[in-house]
Amino acid sequence: MATSRPLPLDPIAEAHRQWTSHGWGEVADGMAAVTSLVRAQQIVMARVDEALRPSGLTFSRYELLALLSFSKTGALPMAVASARLQVHPTSVTNTVDRLEAAQLVKRVPHPSDRRATLIEITGSGREVVAQATRELNAAVFAQPGLPPQRLRLLLELLSEFRRASGDFDTGDTPTLWA
Repeated sequence: MATSRPLPLDPIAEAHRQWTSHGWGEVADGMAAVTSLVRAQQIVMARVDEALRPSGLTFSRYELLALLSFSKTGALPMAVASARLQVHPTSVTNTVDRLEAAQLVKRVPHPSDRRATLIEITGSGREVVAQATRELNAAVFAQPGLPPQRLRLLLELLSEFRRASGDFDTGDTPTLWA
């Protein structure tokens, strides 16, 4: 959560200095990178939560509704939603339970696989996700905190990190921002 005033020093730079002075200089950059990523995620999520507050959605619920709204039929098997959102199936089940209680999605039988269940977005779900998307676009995505050239560099670096971590493999196909 953001503080009301900026700190008089960068605590991560100070931690880097401390790491180095304690003999861990060879890993100080890694510690600072990881800590910076975690702090950046906290800052971004505070902005996202603020933008989503009027809709009553959490980011995970928003992501699932957006995924469903982008699908051709407005419905996906639970396993496909889990894979595309890169979360454990239990997390998708929990998210669906909450969205279903709010009547934003419903579970329907799969037409050709009796073992599978589809998650289908409702009309109310489409309205809520459309409004939430407008809020996120205006309050968060339009001003992510970096100028366009630096944002492209960040996207390239994070994509490189994610690929090296085994998050995805596009083979020789470049990403959209590379």
